[in-house]
Amino acid sequence: MKLTTAVLAAGAALSLTTAVVGATRLRQDARHQTERNEAFLTRNQLEWLAQLSTNPDLAKLWTPEGMDVEEYMQLLKAKQLICILSVRDRLGFVRAGQLPFYAAKLMESDVCRRYWQRFGGLRAEEAEGDEQGEHFTRVLDQAAKKLSQAQAAAA
Repeated sequence: MKLTTAVLAAGAALSLTTAVVGATRLRQDARHQTERNEAFLTRNQLEWLAQLSTNPDLAKLWTPEGMDVEEYMQLLKAKQLICILSVRDRLGFVRAGQLPFYAAKLMESDVCRRYWQRFGGLRAEEAEGDEQGEHFTRVLDQAAKKLSQAQAAAA
């Protein structure tokens, strides 16, 4: 192989490597930006839930028809807990296999079960098409059903 050919081949290999590293970096940057956006939106949602769950006048504006404002405020506190677990899961802070444990712990709370019974279907609709969201919703739904079955068997 001539020296010129070797230099051209090395240059092409270096260019290809640089392109691959650059593309990988762009994908990683896009993923990180998505995570930052998600964290920002979650923080906004949690702040909104904190306001609604502590301010009866504000909660009254959003309370579903036929529901008591105090009950709605309690359910919003449960939603806060579920949202916190959801974002932890989405950002990878829930280790593999731990989500069912955390879901079961949430569902041990009466207010979380009441929230899930009332709004779990809505959360399932929101998660449609989002594989991770659908998985999260399924796990919480299974935890709620499992606890209900255990309570029914104990009664």
